Amino acid sequence: MNFFRGVMGGQPAGPQPTGAETIHKLCDRVASSTLLEDRRDAVRALKSLSKKYRLEVGTQAMDHLVHILQTDRSDSEILGYALDTLYNIICNDEEEEQDENAQKQEEDLGVLFTDKFLGDSENVTLLLTLLEEFDFHVRWPGVKLLTALLKNQCNQVQGVILVSPMGVSRLMDLLADSREVIRNDGLLLLQQLTKGNAAIQKIVAFENAFERLLDIITEEGSSDGGIVVEDCLLLLVNLLKNNSSNQNFFKEGSYIQRMKPWFEVGDDNSGWSAQKVTNLHLMLQLVRVMVSPVNSPGATSSCQKSMYQCGLLQQLCTILMATGVPADILTETINTVSEVIRGSQINQDYFASVNAPSNPPRPAIVVLLMSMVNERQPFVLRCAVLYCFQCFLYKNQKGQGEIVATLLPSTIDANSISAGQLLCGGLFSADSLSNWCAAVALAHALQDNLTQKEQLLRVQLATSLGKPPVSLLQQCTNILSQGSKVQTRVGLLMLLCTWISNCPIAVTHFLHNQENVPFLTGQISENLGEDERLVQGLCALLLGICIYYNDNSLENYTKEKLKQLIEKRIGKENFVEKLGFVTKHELYSRAAQKPQPVFPSPEQMLFDHEFTKLVKELEGVITKAVHKTSEEEKKEEEVKKTLEQHDSIVIQYKDLIRDQDTQIQELREQVSTLSLNSEQMQNQITQQQSQIQQHKDQYNILKLKLGKDSQGLSSSHGEGAHVNGLHSEELSQLREEVEELRRQHTLQHTQLSDKDSLINTLVFTAGCSHQEVESLRSRVQAQCAEISQLQTERLELIRRAEAVVSTQNQPSPYLETHAEAMPFLVSCPTSLSPRSLLPLQEECRGLREGHAGLEQQLASAQSTVAIEQTEKTKLQQEVQESKKEQDDLLMLLADQDQKILNLKQRLRDLGETIDEDEDEIDARDQFGEDDDDDDEEEDEENND
Repeated sequence: MNFFRGVMGGQPAGPQPTGAETIHKLCDRVASSTLLEDRRDAVRALKSLSKKYRLEVGTQAMDHLVHILQTDRSDSEILGYALDTLYNIICNDEEEEQDENAQKQEEDLGVLFTDKFLGDSENVTLLLTLLEEFDFHVRWPGVKLLTALLKNQCNQVQGVILVSPMGVSRLMDLLADSREVIRNDGLLLLQQLTKGNAAIQKIVAFENAFERLLDIITEEGSSDGGIVVEDCLLLLVNLLKNNSSNQNFFKEGSYIQRMKPWFEVGDDNSGWSAQKVTNLHLMLQLVRVMVSPVNSPGATSSCQKSMYQCGLLQQLCTILMATGVPADILTETINTVSEVIRGSQINQDYFASVNAPSNPPRPAIVVLLMSMVNERQPFVLRCAVLYCFQCFLYKNQKGQGEIVATLLPSTIDANSISAGQLLCGGLFSADSLSNWCAAVALAHALQDNLTQKEQLLRVQLATSLGKPPVSLLQQCTNILSQGSKVQTRVGLLMLLCTWISNCPIAVTHFLHNQENVPFLTGQISENLGEDERLVQGLCALLLGICIYYNDNSLENYTKEKLKQLIEKRIGKENFVEKLGFVTKHELYSRAAQKPQPVFPSPEQMLFDHEFTKLVKELEGVITKAVHKTSEEEKKEEEVKKTLEQHDSIVIQYKDLIRDQDTQIQELREQVSTLSLNSEQMQNQITQQQSQIQQHKDQYNILKLKLGKDSQGLSSSHGEGAHVNGLHSEELSQLREEVEELRRQHTLQHTQLSDKDSLINTLVFTAGCSHQEVESLRSRVQAQCAEISQLQTERLELIRRAEAVVSTQNQPSPYLETHAEAMPFLVSCPTSLSPRSLLPLQEECRGLREGHAGLEQQLASAQSTVAIEQTEKTKLQQEVQESKKEQDDLLMLLADQDQKILNLKQRLRDLGETIDEDEDEIDARDQFGEDDDDDDEEEDEENND
């Protein structure tokens, strides 16, 4: 202990040891002391020296400190000292007063000691294990040490943590720590851990990070919170940016809905703190991460839909139109709203309906455009408004039509300011940036919309009093010829190129002015300075569009004459070289990277993102069009006409095949319907057969009962007659009545037998009809197979036709060599080769004959099925009638049996004796009839 007093306390007399010697002695004490207290004191001393003597402590003591972490796990105090010491030698101080050389040396030392610590990957695993300790003196320095390691060697530490079991889960537990300092440092640790590693980002997200972070943001006061809210938002941005899996998880977990309260600002927006501005910036950035144009279209569209449904878009538009919002927040909000509505029709429609709280109310689009064309507004704000307008019109033909309509004479309202009027005002103002922004905005109203390009040709402008109005197209070319600023001319040239591309009518209008073509050729042919090269390239592009999309309606400016003009005044090679100036410009590649216009200064604002796509599309085809000769043009025109004729024939065949497929499908449906009806009828016949059998059984039971009653009646009748002794006349009369009833009974029984035989005949006929239906079904299936085979042959024919058409798309030498093979589908006999037409005609003739034969067979099958169905219906009706007649006969038999019983009873009452012979005859008749019925049933079973 005296040693430590000498080191830490007063200075004794004699030479003092250097820092390196002191650290060496302390390291020996750490390594050799057997008492925990001695080791603890030595580590405490190393900690106090670690900042001043960082190099010496790191070089001599790191291995001893790591050994302490491995062996002295039971003492939290010595662990805390060791972790603090390691942190001091690994962490790079971020003090502002250090000069660059000192700062670089600090960073080099931090990286050096980090590499030494990471030489054994088990050290990181050991550190993760120590983080499970709840003791503050162990956990907090452990979090700081791991954060410092990640700052110095992020990828290496991430790799170790990723393969460590439960490594990420242990770090996620830091967010649940009740001690705020550990939770807050845990946020900083996770920020470093999730940088640029998608796998760790996914694991952290699925460890319920979104729920915990959003809860912390809410607890800390959302946008009004402190630095902790900022750390949470930074971590959320790390987890979601360029990670489609986490973005989808965030959306599916309904976390977008929880972002809406962040943007609820009150009426009093004065006095925003710097922290609130920072928080709201990050919140807006988080929204943009979810709907960024670089995301997949499906994911972006889904997030845009969720933001509209939960009211987040409406809340952002409220901030957009609020007063007192700081300028940088307003700018970022405009950019955010831009990407939320970009390409989403429902969001674009909602944005078009938003009005500013003014008197009278004005559409938000008009208010924003007023800021864009106002040169007193900040540059970044004007860029944001332009981006918002571009996103509003992106893939929104409805919105494009509404903007262009505000310029047409029939819709202009003199009492209000419209978007079109603001664009025209900006297009011709004295501010070059306003000219450029208005030209690009108007170009986006025409993007990929031929209808609006033609509509905009109707716009007339009154330039000055007493002069006739001129068209908007002519006014743009007039300003070009006046030699304005480069930025203005570039914007107008981009507008004209977008306007007349793929619009022959607009090309004709442009060429109709006799001054335009000489102006363009003059601009291209001159040898101007470096700044004018871009204007020359755009003029070459505009002239090339006039050639490529020229319909030759103007005799003086046909394609051939324009190319001759280029060759004489400019030269083809010189023209192509000037055209290449556009894509070689350094600002062109910057604008092509992303849709948002981001420029460091207004002077560098020259290219639009969508225009770079147009240049990339047209540069090659214009070069080819300029180099083509008149003969090649004629051949190309002939090829186009031939291909158009081929296409028309192929379309006819496709329509024919489509109609035949429809007919086949209808016939298949009819066959399936008939098959279903046949099955239903078969089921009905089976049910009717069972019902007939039940009626027969009931009839036999009735006959049996009737025979027994007749026997009992005869015996009782004889006894009654002997007792009473009635007169012979009454008895004879009663006998006659009984005989008459017996005759009627026999007749009705005969009729019933006839009906039974008729029913059996009908059942047999129905069975035959079912067999015929099955036969028809098999024939229809065979016909369907033939139809499928013919359809396959048609498809083969179409493939052959398309193969020949594709052959005709080869370059002109090939077309010249194979001129006979190209027009094999043309309907004109004079342009066909008989050899190439004959196989096609034979195949078509065979195809039509096969199709006609199939239609005849199918019609025959349908008629046969209809006849069979009619016969089957008749059979069913006859069965029903027979059933009704049989029921009537049974009722009559029952009545007669009852009458016979009554008469026998009267005979018995009169004392008449009934002869037993008659009863035996009745019984024999009864049993004979039963036998006949049994025989009939056996015959029916055999027939079945």
